[in-house]
Amino acid sequence: MTSHASANEFEPAGHPLGTLTALDTADGSLSLHSTLFSEAFHSSAGALAEANAKFVAPAQLERFAGIGIVRVLDVCVGLGYNSAALMEALSAFGATRLQWWGLELDRRPLQLALANKGFGALWSPPVLTRLQALRDQGSWWDANGHTQGQLLWGDARSQLLNLPSGVGFDLVLMDAFSPSQCPELWSEEFLLGLAQRLAPGGRLLTYSRAAAIRGSLVRAGLELRSLLPAPGQRREWSSGTLAFRPDLHAAVSAHGPGWQPLSAMEHDHLTTRAAIPYRDPSGTATADAIRQQRRQEQEQCGLCSTSSWQRRWLSSIAAQHQ
Repeated sequence: MTSHASANEFEPAGHPLGTLTALDTADGSLSLHSTLFSEAFHSSAGALAEANAKFVAPAQLERFAGIGIVRVLDVCVGLGYNSAALMEALSAFGATRLQWWGLELDRRPLQLALANKGFGALWSPPVLTRLQALRDQGSWWDANGHTQGQLLWGDARSQLLNLPSGVGFDLVLMDAFSPSQCPELWSEEFLLGLAQRLAPGGRLLTYSRAAAIRGSLVRAGLELRSLLPAPGQRREWSSGTLAFRPDLHAAVSAHGPGWQPLSAMEHDHLTTRAAIPYRDPSGTATADAIRQQRRQEQEQCGLCSTSSWQRRWLSSIAAQHQ
């Protein structure tokens, strides 16, 4: 991943995500780095590759062909890659209607992406028009009535409560910054709120493989699969998580496009100190407060440490990295 010159550093640092620096990823797609979270928006393998591997492929969009409406929630829209790639893939099914909602704190990532010619060239005119409408009006409505979308700006914890009641999402795309840096959006309470919004058979997709996150999703009543790496990404023991609300009429196979079952090592991970969740009952706690409470709970829990877990599975982890 390459950082551009300071001319591509986007101030002011007081904005929600701090200073944003433009980055080129391995597949040539634009990404950004946030100084507030000290993280890039995407892996170095490629922003577009990551969107397709971790969100589009495991969504298994062919299952929506001919069913009418697909309802999607994009948490932390960022530059818009995940939803744009999803829309492009859905267009292959013609008459499939899309109802889309997005949650995002900072307006700049989408603005900066749409100002980049390379980013704009990735998308078909209808998808690009929707992204531009989200930037300019915060919503879109296609003239043919097949798709509509609304972007809610602000803290996702409070904006989640402003989504239409009674809507069951078929897909939730969860792409917040890492749990250690942005625990507010990975708390047990927030993840439960997302899980409760899933329709039967609905899927939550995320790059996170953290035991704390997976444990919260299991306690929210979801079943899990382990995501496979994006093309060009280093092979690791997991590259993310597919969590789904069970549906007797639409079972999720053990293996599928972009996923596999959790290994014995991954199940064991859920019994360690790492699985202690992030907690935010009020929905207003600061990141520091959430992290501090979790550290205290970990110190008192009596569960084995992550280092002990790693030692138990060291040879297996090494084999996964080869």
